[in-house]
Amino acid sequence: MKNTDNDRADDKLRIGISACLLGHPVRYDGGHKHDRFLTDTLGRYVEYVPVCPEVECGLGVPREAMRLIGSPDKPRLITIKTRQDITPRMTAWAGKRLRELEAEGLCGFIFKSKSPSSGMERVKVYGENGVPSGSAAGIFARAFMDYFPLIPCEEEGRLHDPALRENFVERIFTARRWRRAVNEQNRLRAVVDFHTRNKYLLMSHSTKHLSEMGRIVAEGKKTAIRDVVAFYQALLMEALALKATSRKHANVLMHMLGYFKKELNAAEKQEMLAVIDEYRREWIPLIVPVTLMNHYIQKYGQAYLKEQTYLNPHPAELRLRNHV
Repeated sequence: MKNTDNDRADDKLRIGISACLLGHPVRYDGGHKHDRFLTDTLGRYVEYVPVCPEVECGLGVPREAMRLIGSPDKPRLITIKTRQDITPRMTAWAGKRLRELEAEGLCGFIFKSKSPSSGMERVKVYGENGVPSGSAAGIFARAFMDYFPLIPCEEEGRLHDPALRENFVERIFTARRWRRAVNEQNRLRAVVDFHTRNKYLLMSHSTKHLSEMGRIVAEGKKTAIRDVVAFYQALLMEALALKATSRKHANVLMHMLGYFKKELNAAEKQEMLAVIDEYRREWIPLIVPVTLMNHYIQKYGQAYLKEQTYLNPHPAELRLRNHV
């Protein structure tokens, strides 16, 4: 998503990933860190682009283990026993690899946690005395996030948290929908339509961002389309990175309920209110009020709400909202 105009035409949902998470035996000891959710579940809906910084920059398998050493704000990648500085080799390779990845049209990247090359955050940085002095991102992960600041990134360890997992998957599918929108011939109309369909999805993350994005859309004819796209995309990814809490979701569901003032009878309205409140108190998962809301939308033919991606932001088969 670095340059939307150059996205690949086939529009598959491509995700970059640390190769060891797919089961590739590329770790320093010849092993891997195969993650079954990523390959067997999420893998049915995405096309992975595997990356192993160590192997691709010319290091063998097996190889000497490495760690980050020095200042946490600018650590060096050093082999533990022989004390070789791999930083120049890794940095030179990363510059070339990032330009290649730009052509892949990635919608996200999943890094290997704790890796001195690929950890997204909290990788231990050691002082010269061998004692941890802080933490940082891995050398390649830091370079990737700096080069692609708008691409959603996560690491497999954090994806074990149901809320973080749901958020990341929502972000990558939204990124793909955004790409489709800005590839339409009439880009301004497509951005307006995208904003309309994603109103409640955005509201579940940040009403402040929703308001600002609405202003950009409303004034779109006064601004060059490239600027509209750039400003909107930056706010979109910034908004989705914010946590969608049970309170925020309950607020969205209450807004949606307002569309049924004339349709719902007293019993139906009371049922919907009770379910929303139970969710807000975190007694039941999000899938329960969303399913009931979908039922009323279909029953009463609420056309506007039927088009809201909030209700189906990612494949239901992933069952992500069963756990948040």
